[in-house]
Amino acid sequence: MNLTRRDVMALGAGGAALAMLPLPASAADQAAIDAAIQKFTGGAKPKTSGVKLTAPEIAENGNTVPVEVEADGATEILVIAPNNPLPEVFKASFGPLSGGSSASTRIRLAGTQDLTAIAKMKDGSFAMAKRTVKVTIGGCGG
Repeated sequence: MNLTRRDVMALGAGGAALAMLPLPASAADQAAIDAAIQKFTGGAKPKTSGVKLTAPEIAENGNTVPVEVEADGATEILVIAPNNPLPEVFKASFGPLSGGSSASTRIRLAGTQDLTAIAKMKDGSFAMAKRTVKVTIGGCGG
């Protein structure tokens, strides 16, 4: 097979474009998510409604990504970022004297990933929400 300069340039451009596409979570990432969820819920299956997770679609800097989680009637909230060195990035607890069950903060993200927020409700059930955040500059040493 005889490759021309034009063929090599086209292959290089295609490879570069492919490298820039976000990849789905790997098995290791999914295992980190599952382990964190299992630890927090004790094996209970969280429902997919009842939690509102707010984060930017695109974060220009992974060092300071604003995140807000709201869950009416929650006693605890956990936010998981599976691609970070420590996936459990944020946890909040709400007591009986709390004014509400929402929390906002800024977190670091190592790169583009799916954030997961899980809330433990007063009745012992769990609720979950997910949000993809695309990070242009990683915040965990990336």
